[in-house]
Amino acid sequence: MSASTRTKTCRPKSEIRLIWALCLASVVVYINLYAMQGMLPSIAEHFEVSGARATLILSFTSFSLAFSLLMYAVISDRVGRLMPIMVSMWLLAASNILLIFVQDFDSLLMVRLLQGVLLAAVPAIAMAYFKEQLPASFMLKAAGIYIMSNSLGGIGGRLMGGLLSQYFDWQSAMMVNFLVTLTGIALVTYLLPRCEQKNAPQLDKQSTFLKIKQDIGGFVYHLTDHQMRLVYVIGGIAFMMMVNQFSFIQLHLMAEPYGFSRFGATLIFLCYLSGTFTSYLSAKWVVKFGVEFLYRGALVVMFLGTLLSLVDNLFAIVIGFLLTASGFFLTHSCCNSFVAIRASSHRAKATSLYLCSYYLGAALGGPYLMMFWVQAEWQGVVVGSVGLLVLLSLAIFRLSHYQSLSKAAV
Repeated sequence: MSASTRTKTCRPKSEIRLIWALCLASVVVYINLYAMQGMLPSIAEHFEVSGARATLILSFTSFSLAFSLLMYAVISDRVGRLMPIMVSMWLLAASNILLIFVQDFDSLLMVRLLQGVLLAAVPAIAMAYFKEQLPASFMLKAAGIYIMSNSLGGIGGRLMGGLLSQYFDWQSAMMVNFLVTLTGIALVTYLLPRCEQKNAPQLDKQSTFLKIKQDIGGFVYHLTDHQMRLVYVIGGIAFMMMVNQFSFIQLHLMAEPYGFSRFGATLIFLCYLSGTFTSYLSAKWVVKFGVEFLYRGALVVMFLGTLLSLVDNLFAIVIGFLLTASGFFLTHSCCNSFVAIRASSHRAKATSLYLCSYYLGAALGGPYLMMFWVQAEWQGVVVGSVGLLVLLSLAIFRLSHYQSLSKAAV
């Protein structure tokens, strides 16, 4: 029996433990993913590379994470949701030991490439795990809480990175990172309910060729859905812009006239809190207003936030990033809800395709916005971001068109 057809067996208490466990796992994953973003100035100095080149750290990790999501979707459909999460997280803790002893920037990139593979398990599997183990009435709320935990992990990781780079040398900072990760993973291991083990998939006699054909068919099934494709594009473009804006704004704030310290520059990541709040409310808003309205509203908010950051004033920059983070996380929540609800089969594959596009956007956004930074620094980054927002508006308009056709057909 495949994971996608398994019945729900978790008792109510276990359902709460599952939500806590996956949310904590998400926090651990995003701390490990984004702590390096908060350390970019320190990385540039320690490994003697430019600040712009240091941003490749995020791109390399996001790139391997993006394509590993597809692998975990297949694995979790074969062996269940629990085992891939646990194995990948304990290997992640072990891989952090390598960061303590890394000697040069190229070696650091290779370790981060490896870590991208290990970081992919939780985001690839979590939403499918929720849908299989939680009542339908609880699904949207659980998804909103989970995305909120993503935001908190992202904020915590970046601020932790800023603190570590300000007060610790490289080896000490990576040792602290290892201990934080180890503690979090131990808690996740304790909290995750084992009810899924009662329904572990049976070994079947299908040929390897037939299994591969079924897996490819699952991906193709969702990629041939026009609306799913557009949602994948929307999430990828939105993240491509937003997450890399936060990388380059650190360099802008450390330069004159602001002159922020390494940790001071990372405080801009507190603007993610607006996204945390938006994620928490997103489930109610999706039900009340519908995703079409929310997509358009989020797009307008991101436009305003990006343009406001051009004002040569710290208050305006902060308000701009609060707006951009809020608009992005609303978009991300709508995409997650859309994919989770629309995917009636091959759920893990549907989620992994969305997140593959999402993190591929993050990987491509660094080199893309770097070109604009090199030419005109922050003003150039804003120009490049506006170009992405124009593409995003076209994708949202097209999705609305297909939604209208679907309603008319009904």
